[in-house]
Amino acid sequence: MANTKQQRKRVRIAQRQRQENLRFKSSIKTHFRSLQDSVAAGEKEAAAEIAKKLTSTIDKAAAHNAIHDNNAARKKSRVARLLSQVQ
Repeated sequence: MANTKQQRKRVRIAQRQRQENLRFKSSIKTHFRSLQDSVAAGEKEAAAEIAKKLTSTIDKAAAHNAIHDNNAARKKSRVARLLSQVQ
């Protein structure tokens, strides 16, 4: 339980940052699922557009420290590998 004014403020800030991090992670997962669906359906143009959005979202999440840099690199590598599988 926060006792001082500064502690109460830090609780509010941490809660706001947590929500922002969850938004980043959730949107990455959503884009990744849609990319997998596009690749499975063989939609090359749609997959390329989704991959571009996904890569941008991953970079933003890493820049805001929502995910670790190595985690971002691994996810971007998976995106590239999936994109290369589309026929």
